[in-house]
Amino acid sequence: MKSPNNNRWNQNIDMIEKKVKTTTGKLLVKIPSSLNEITIGQMMELQEKPSLTDLEAISILAGIPLAQLQNVNRIDDLMAFGDVVLSLSQQIINLYNSDTLPSKITFPQHGGDVSIAVIKNLSVEPAGAFMAAREIIAGEISQHIADYGEDDLMESFNPSLKACCQVLAHYFYCRVTGGQYDEYNAEEFCNEIKKLRVTEALPIAKHFFTCYPSLYKPKISFWHRFLPF
Repeated sequence: MKSPNNNRWNQNIDMIEKKVKTTTGKLLVKIPSSLNEITIGQMMELQEKPSLTDLEAISILAGIPLAQLQNVNRIDDLMAFGDVVLSLSQQIINLYNSDTLPSKITFPQHGGDVSIAVIKNLSVEPAGAFMAAREIIAGEISQHIADYGEDDLMESFNPSLKACCQVLAHYFYCRVTGGQYDEYNAEEFCNEIKKLRVTEALPIAKHFFTCYPSLYKPKISFWHRFLPF
């Protein structure tokens, strides 16, 4: 990578930026070099496109429309970000393998940031939130077992970021909004979860998936237990 003293590059701890020429002028491209500056929403966008191109990845990380990047004069100017994207890929792998949980998490709100303590016991939340989260966890683990088998489940299983986002939405909805639990409003709360840093959100979600592996087993309702009698 070129020296930060070069006029075309500017590098700090968490971001790398570069001015590039386009067919219509100049464009400042700035992408994170650390997961600390990436939201779980951005990581979801990256994960949801299995055939993601380099330009699409830079577009998502920089928050610049793809059409603008397609009009950069020299592709080499953008390919210089390739090493950064590769580094981020390694960082997300390390994050998946980490067992460190944040003690609190901050939600950006219009009336001011809201800091919420992280409680490790999912069952302390309202019954509706627990049931909804259990179904999400059950579906994700059951799909993994159907695809890869049950051997070494917890070692090989990595939940999708979409499922992680959904579980956190049900987990945090009441505590952040102060309102009563509502399944549909909790699902909408996914939009707020997407704004969280992936370094905060992913370890919490992973905790629930790894600590509640038995949730994938079918639960027999009270009514169905009664029917045989």
